[in-house]
Amino acid sequence: MTDEVIVEIRDGIQTLRINRPQKKNALIAPMYNRMIDALASGDASADVAAHVFLGCNGVFTAGNDINDFATRDGGARDETRGAAGFIRMLPTVQKPMIAAVDGLAVGIGTTMLFHCDLVYASPSASLRTPFLDLGVVPEAGSSLLAPMRMGMQRAFELLCLGEPFNAQRGYEAGLVNQVVSSEELEEVAIKAATRLAMKPPGALAAARKLLRGDPSAIQAQIGKETEVFAERLASGEAQEAFSAFLEKRKPDFARFRQQG
Repeated sequence: MTDEVIVEIRDGIQTLRINRPQKKNALIAPMYNRMIDALASGDASADVAAHVFLGCNGVFTAGNDINDFATRDGGARDETRGAAGFIRMLPTVQKPMIAAVDGLAVGIGTTMLFHCDLVYASPSASLRTPFLDLGVVPEAGSSLLAPMRMGMQRAFELLCLGEPFNAQRGYEAGLVNQVVSSEELEEVAIKAATRLAMKPPGALAAARKLLRGDPSAIQAQIGKETEVFAERLASGEAQEAFSAFLEKRKPDFARFRQQG
């Protein structure tokens, strides 16, 4: 168990606080595993009515720890654990998920929001998906969910151009429910979760299932994304991107334009 994700249950609400401030809450495998286990146990517990994702120190999450990706050997992985397991689990979570986004929300920090039932963000929130800049592709079903939610042009702007969206743009795009101050952010998210916890659980589950529909299309898209992501992760473009990041220089993709 890791203290880099703090899980607490109180008054029917399970909070999952990402707590790695020295690395801007960048995620590594044990942190993903902690969230997977918490979501599974919370879904199975009568003591939990809703899950709430929180960050700390003015940051939601800087996304995946780049050093993890830069040192992967490309071998077989357990698709039920780590980042892959967390991503595959998101569309199957049975109870409402709420996110309180303060500061950076990079990569999975943004794409996971498409699976949340309610998203609250502070004015300092910055939603960023630098997948293409790292030589890879969008994940967590975002290549399907983002165009459906935001329209193709805004989805392309976020996922391909890599344009950061602030909280207001996220609100206008339908990804953020409400923009609230950093000081009130967690309180607003917890109050919403508390309201859900007071509702008839059977009716809440049935209504949520009707609203979300069959998750099979999202799961199928995640499978496609995962396959392409793995291919791209082994590509020369990704190797150049990760090397440039670690060496603190600009990547040079010019030579790849001559290929194919």
